[in-house]
Parts: sequence; structure tokens; C-alpha cells
Amino acid sequence: MTLIDFKMMGAIERILLLRTMAIVIQLCAVIGFFVVMPQDITIIPLLSIIALETVFHLFSWRRYRHHQASSFAVAAQAIADIVFLTLLMAYSGGATNAFVSLLLMPIVIGAVSLPTRMLAFVSLCAVIAYSALLMSLPTHQHHMDMTNHFIGMWVNFLLSVIVVTLVVGTMSKMITNRERAIAKQREEQLRSEQLISLGVASAQVTHQLATPLANLQLLFEEIHEEFPHDEAVKAMESPLEICRNELNHFRELATAIRENKTIEVSPLTLFKDIKTASNLQYPELELVTHIAEDDFNAMLIQSDAMLLPAICNLLQNAVKSNQQSGVNQVELGLTATRSHVTISIRDFGGGIEASRSLGASLVESDKGLGMALMLSNSTFERLNGELVLSNHSELGAVASVKLPLVKGS
Repeated sequence: MTLIDFKMMGAIERILLLRTMAIVIQLCAVIGFFVVMPQDITIIPLLSIIALETVFHLFSWRRYRHHQASSFAVAAQAIADIVFLTLLMAYSGGATNAFVSLLLMPIVIGAVSLPTRMLAFVSLCAVIAYSALLMSLPTHQHHMDMTNHFIGMWVNFLLSVIVVTLVVGTMSKMITNRERAIAKQREEQLRSEQLISLGVASAQVTHQLATPLANLQLLFEEIHEEFPHDEAVKAMESPLEICRNELNHFRELATAIRENKTIEVSPLTLFKDIKTASNLQYPELELVTHIAEDDFNAMLIQSDAMLLPAICNLLQNAVKSNQQSGVNQVELGLTATRSHVTISIRDFGGGIEASRSLGASLVESDKGLGMALMLSNSTFERLNGELVLSNHSELGAVASVKLPLVKGS
């Protein structure tokens, strides 16, 4: 096994592997010392402890070999190693044993695997174990009193525990935080690349549609002059007008995003704009509004050209979710705290799957919670906001948009 393979293993797997090696080394050492110095070692108690450790190890291996272990389980395994090492030391010289520093090994493993509190508890157990070994020693009289020497060894062990706990533990947490930051940055970069790809594709489609639409408009004007009262000609006017307005609106949005224009608006104004957009797009929808009793006119939030369309995307998802359940009602709420306002949209559909990271990336879905949701989420994040998706306790899903208040408002 290479060093890279060892690093890729989980904490419980590393402990089990090291304990397997330790049991083999302990058994060989006990038998070897008994052969060389049979009068200085009591082999039966030591073999009994190793046998008990082996049984515990086999049980642990069977329990955690194919299962992920919690931090509490890892801490329990480390404490068990301290107990077995302490028992072995107690029957082979106690604190005078040359291998007493092995009590540091569970602390080292805990430093890279456990939270701070559990690491501190494991370190405390190791110090207590060493202290018990030291206090169980008889007074030595070999031309000098060895008590001061053993106390010095205990102080040295205590300092080693403190150094390992603080230094190794801190370095491990720093590495873990750095890896998380790199992973988060990688996810953000991937999402940014997806958004750029979508933006480029949208711009290309818009550019390609502009010329054919202009030609259709010219043809429509010529036909309208010749057949002004024809019903088919009249029916063409409204769709062409909608297409032309949507293209102009897209150009305005693109210009606003490119120039990074933001304005400060009242949450109540934004709430009214959402209601107006809902009435225009879904005139048959029953929109139930809930507004907290706050002075929203005294509050301001950052907004841009994409904020209202982003919230309307959430409203559209709610309408689609309702259609699958045969419900025609959406609840729209507005609440506020000292730091932000929350706009919530609740539908009465089948809810969302808890396993999906919706809004973070492109997710294949039959409920309209894919590309539009990711674009909406990116808009909220650009305004330092947050999108929270959850299931309602009774029925349906709730999309909550949290937008920070402008300081001083």
C-alpha cells in the first residue's frame, strides 16, 4: 500500500489498519522478550490483553469495514487503543517502559480525524493513563531516587500531548478548511462556466432570431396593407409584437448586466411588481399574499434588471408544480428582520427531493427546476442574497429568497 492510498482512507480504516499492525508487533515483541529475558516478563497477562484486543479489533473490523463511522465512533476506537496500551504497559514496566510514548499515537490520529472537543477528550484520557502508570510505580532505590526522573518523563509526555493536540490538530483543521475552500471555488467556477455557456447560447439564438423576425415584420406590413381586414393577418400581429418586445427586453437586460447597474428599491415595491407580473402572466392563478406588519417603506434592498425575472422563474416553477396536483393557488409572503427581507413562494405540489442540490448546478428534472432555477439563484447571489428551497410541513414546497437590507435603511 502506498502513502497516497493510506491518505485516501477514512479515519476508521486507518485506525483498523494500524491496530492490525500493532497487534502483530505486540505479539512478536512479547514472545521475543519472553524468549530472551523470561525472568523479566509475565507472559500470560500480556497474551490475555492482546487476545482481548484482537477480539475487540475483529468486532470493530466487522462493524465498520463497509460502513462510515461517526466522529464519536472514531474517538471510541482511539480511547480503546489507549486502554489496551495502558494495560500492556502496566504489566511490562509501567511508566518505565521504553514504548510508553506510543500513547501519543491515538492522539495523532485523533488530531487529523476528530473535532476539537473530542480530540481534547482523547488527549485527556492519554494523560490520565500515563499518570496512572506513573503513580503505580514503586519507589526505586538504585543509588539515587528515580522519582524526579519519572516526574520529568511525565511532564515531557504532557508537553508532547499539548504540542500534538494544538499543532497537529490546528494544521489538520487548516488543511481541511483549505480543501473545502478549493472544492467550493471549483464548484463556483464550474457553475460560472455553465452560466457563461448559457449566456453565449442565448445571445446567439437571439441574434439569429432577430433577422428572420425583422423579415417577418416587413412581410406582415406588406400583407396588412393589401389585406387589412383579413382575420389571419390580424391574428399574426399580436405574436409578432410579443416576439419583438421580448427581443428588445432581452437586449435591455443584457446591457444592464454588462454595465452592472443596480438600484435601491423598497421591498414593498418589489412585492407589488411580483403581484403585477403574476396577474399578467397567470390571470387565472389564485395568488394569496401574506405581508408582515413592518414598515417596508423605510427599508431598501439592492435590485437590478434580473431580480424580478428571477423571482418570476420561481413563481413559474410553483405554477407548474401545482398543475401536477390540480391546484390553482400560490402563497406569496413578505417578511423582514433587522438584516434582510424574505420573499417566500409556496406551491401545493408534490414537493422537492431532499437529495437534490437545486439551484447550485444544472439538474435534470421534470418539474421545471433546472436551468431557470440555477439562473435565478445566480441572480440572488450576485445581489448578496440567498435562495432556500424546502418542503412545507403540510403540502408542497417553499422557495424563500433572502435579500440583505441596504445599510442605513
